[in-house]
Order: sequence, then structure tokens, then C-alpha cells
Amino acid sequence: MNAKSASRSLNRRHFLKTTGLGLMAAGAVAPMILPRRLFGADAPSNRVTLAMIGTGRQGFGQNLQGANVNGVGRIPGTLEVPGAQVVAVCDVDSWRLGKARQTVNDYYAKNTASGTFNGCDAYADFRDIIARKDIDAVMISTPDFWHVPMSIMAAQAGKHVSCEKPLSMSVHQGRQLVVAMEKYGVVNRTDSEFRSLRPQNQAVELVRNGRIGKLEKVEIQFPSDPAPVPVQPDMPVPKELNYDMWLGPMPEVPYTEKRVHPPLVINTRPNWMRVDTYAQGMISNWGAHYFDVAQWANDSDQTGPVAVEGRGEFPKSLWNTMINFEVTYRYANGVLMTCRQTPTSKPSIKYIGSTGWILVEGYPGVVTASDPGLLTSKPGPGELDFSQTLSDKTDFIEAIRAKRKTLESIAVGHRTISISQIGLIACQLGEPLKWNPERELFEGNNAANALLAAPLARKEWAM
Repeated sequence: MNAKSASRSLNRRHFLKTTGLGLMAAGAVAPMILPRRLFGADAPSNRVTLAMIGTGRQGFGQNLQGANVNGVGRIPGTLEVPGAQVVAVCDVDSWRLGKARQTVNDYYAKNTASGTFNGCDAYADFRDIIARKDIDAVMISTPDFWHVPMSIMAAQAGKHVSCEKPLSMSVHQGRQLVVAMEKYGVVNRTDSEFRSLRPQNQAVELVRNGRIGKLEKVEIQFPSDPAPVPVQPDMPVPKELNYDMWLGPMPEVPYTEKRVHPPLVINTRPNWMRVDTYAQGMISNWGAHYFDVAQWANDSDQTGPVAVEGRGEFPKSLWNTMINFEVTYRYANGVLMTCRQTPTSKPSIKYIGSTGWILVEGYPGVVTASDPGLLTSKPGPGELDFSQTLSDKTDFIEAIRAKRKTLESIAVGHRTISISQIGLIACQLGEPLKWNPERELFEGNNAANALLAAPLARKEWAM
């Protein structure tokens, strides 16, 4: 497969102590230039060279190739965004890496006179991508626990960063990520498509334009999760997986398939999303979507609630992320937001105002309202209009080209996921908590504040 660094020796402890660029491979290779017509009249000088870090279900599917979504149309992947070229892919699973590289080369081959293209490089170590000076930006689609370390290292190297949600594993870790983006001045994007989906942004538009009066309550339902699986027997590591590199900063534990992802499969939800060492479960996975649009509707992108309480179940099994939960948040402006998950719940968000309500059910969403006439209401002069909102990938690339901020910065995404994280803490402690969104601390509760720190097992990796 010609994956660069495939046989590179990795000293785990030395790796964990290294956050700078000293270990990164030198000698960047100039990417093969595609025909001028593919990027427009100003190519190649204004072309954005992009690398995909993580090529699993989300990275290989929607983030690289895009997707057709019923009722919305085409959501373009990075391959389809004008002005960008994917020049490298990276994954610790060599089978997935090979599929991603071949997909990129096949896509660009269609735009060459010869019908062939071999300009996409493959890497087994993300640090080799970060070391390449000819790569402008990275799209990070790895397991959640890798998001912050990789994003900060990329920003340190001057690379623009689009990172999958959920952005972080803790409030403190997320704040470190925001500080890094500001310090190094790179264009940054929370990679979430909900603000670009017309059913979702239409509902927010109607709320923000006062069509249901004053917003009073937001009711969210998250989809159900598969039943937890018990502790699994140790298994041989599949030959295509660099399991040591997959674990990275996390504790060394024996391999078992239900901890990682099924071998030689790319289109199923990975198992690690249900293990609290690597992810935080549905409250973060779907919370990163629903809390995002709820914050947008409440015009609270740069702040958060002031109180939280909740309950949930924490399975004593390998899949141990919180399930069957109900959490209530209160904002300083009086808005109440509730979220719940049950074994049969389906995704939805309902905005309740002083004069009516708007409900968006399912994905990408079917919109209904207390007054059906609301759904044909058009923005008036001076009102918000989100109907032409760019897709997430297009917004990221256009922001780099125009040297502007993205429509959903990492600072916004951090505020979103911090809501999930304080809700999880409230459920863990089983008591009401007062939250100070400006200081990002709980008021008068040291036990709760102790849980705000990044849950990394190895302090050498703390950024």
C-alpha cells in the first residue's frame, strides 16, 4: 500500500512525552498539482492543500466523500469543495488507509487527461502529516480522545484545523484547545453539519426572529443506544491495526474488538464511542449537534447555562458510557433546556416560546409548528436569514481562502460540548449544580470542579 512510515518504530513512552515537532519526519514532498480547471482561475496559488487524519466511518464517508441527505440534498465532502485538494490521508488501520488513498486518487483521476492520478500520500503516523510544510490544513476525524492533542499540534505547526465533534473530553481540555487556536492564529472549524441543514437552521431562524414569541424552553430527545456489552476476552490485534498508536495517550490495555472497531469494516458506528475512556456517550455524541443548535437559537454561543441537574445510568461493563438519562439546564435569561434518552427514544428538538412551538424530528429533520403558517414565514428586513448557510466543509475552505473566521469556530464548539460535560458531571454526582459559564467553574462544589480536568491517564501528554 505504500503507506509512508508504515514500519516506523514507535517508542510509546518517548511519544507520550513529546508534544512538539521534534519527532516529526523531515523532508516534505510537494503534492501533485491537479489541472488548473479544477480549482478556478486563481489556482494553484489560492488552492488549499488538505490532509485527512482519521479515515474511519465519519472520516472516510461524509468528511471525505460527502453524502446525499434526504430532504436536504448533497452535503459535499472535502473532495468536492472547490479550491481544495486532498493531498494526504492518515490512519492507524492500514486497510482503512488504503481505501481512503485509493478513493482520493480515483476521484482526482477523473479530472486528468490520462485518467490516472497517484498524488495522494498515505501515512500511518499523524505527526508526519503535521511536519509537512506544504499542507495547509487538516481535517481530524479520529476517536474523540485524540481530538485535542492532534488539533493543538497542528495549530502549533501553523495548520488550519477542522475537527470532528465532540471536540474534547473535558471542559478544561476544551478551553486549552480554544486558547491554542487563538494563540497560533489558525482558521478553525468545529466540524458539525447541523447548522447547515435547512430543517435545523430554519427552526433556529424562526426562533431568533421571534415567530414563537420569547423562547422559554427547549426539549431534546437523543436516540437510543445499543445495549451495553460485558467485559470481553483479550484478542489478538488485527494485523492491519497499529493498536499501540491507536491508544496513544490512553492506558495500555489488552486489545478486544468491542473496544475499538470491527476489522475490515468501515461503515458501522465504532465500538469506542461507548467506552468512557475514549468518548462520553450519547450526551456528547448527539449533544454536540442538539446543544449546538439550541445555543444558536438562544443566542448564547459564547456562554452557557447557570444551573444543571440530572440522573443517568452508568453500566458496569465494557460499554460503560451513560445511558437512560435526563438532564435539565437553566440559563440566566430564564430558558430551561431538558434532554433525555430512553431505550426507545428518537432524535428531536422542540423550541417552546410564549406564543407557540417549533419541533424538528429525526435527521436531517422534519419541521412542524403550533401554527403551520410559521413554516412559510419569510425573514423580513433586518431579520436573520440562514437559508444560504454554507456546508461545514465549504465554510472551512472558504474561510481559509478569504482569511476570515468560520461560521462555527472551535470556541463555539467548545461552548457546545461543555454543556454535555457539565450535564454528565451532574449525573455522576447526582446533585444540582450551579455553573459559572464565564469562569467555567461550578460554584461552591470542589468535587464537581475536580471532574472538569482532562481525563488523560498520562500527565506527560497534557497540553
